[in-house]
Amino acid sequence: MRSALLETDWNEEWMALQAQRPAPDDPARWDARARHFRPRETHPYARDFIELAAIGAGESVLDMGCGAGSLAIPLARAGHRVIAADFSARMLEVLEEGARDAGVPDLVRALPLAWDDDWEAAGLGPGCVDVALASRSIATSDLRAALSRLTRVARRRCCITLSADAGPRVDGRILRAIGARVAHRGDYVYAFNILVGMGLAPEVRYISSMRRDTFRSADDAVAELSRMLAGGNEDRIGALRAYVDGHLVANPDAGAPGEKGGPQGPFMLDRERVVRWAFLSWDAAGSPDM
Repeated sequence: MRSALLETDWNEEWMALQAQRPAPDDPARWDARARHFRPRETHPYARDFIELAAIGAGESVLDMGCGAGSLAIPLARAGHRVIAADFSARMLEVLEEGARDAGVPDLVRALPLAWDDDWEAAGLGPGCVDVALASRSIATSDLRAALSRLTRVARRRCCITLSADAGPRVDGRILRAIGARVAHRGDYVYAFNILVGMGLAPEVRYISSMRRDTFRSADDAVAELSRMLAGGNEDRIGALRAYVDGHLVANPDAGAPGEKGGPQGPFMLDRERVVRWAFLSWDAAGSPDM
């Protein structure tokens, strides 16, 4: 008798899950947000990712879904040649500005590319880089195809991060405090099982990322945080407002650049939000499925 776990088509399950979620962001939305994402220093999350990626000296890298360069720029500073790919033209412009300011423009190649594009037509042939990365950037309904593309272009190693909890915009502690249901997404479980089905041997580590959300007012905080209530918790809006009233404090760094570059609001919650990411890595060399 075979286990249901082994019989499950995990990519089909992923596709069904994605069909229930809001449509992925389009390039225009990220173009509009790009100016707020200029990395001014290497964020602790990026440092943890790079440490776990264990990229060898002089190895070349694909940073898929690179954004404004939170990984690509520090990797270039460390001497790696980086193909930085993203579907947002404005993000790539901000990335190139950052690479020039960091003195590494010759080590960073910006490449307009989406997950579902023809990667080979874009110049990403088999084994074109040593290491392929996708940090918090896999946005596609066909997860198996995305993982296959990463594996195909890498000569040695692939590394990705996916949500390990309820999602990057959800604060489980707040939901539990107001008596709301916490639905754990665990996106990485799908990727792990798909990779195993591809004949690969993924390893899993975890990165805890601290975030400090700021707001213009109490009403703004309630409006922003109420997005967490979608999907069955809408009746907890009154409890959420009471929570905000009890935990909103003045932000001593109001107006200073925030984590994503934009100015911080005058108010914040009295504790940071913890986002947990699953870091999956696997050996791409000699993959039986490529």
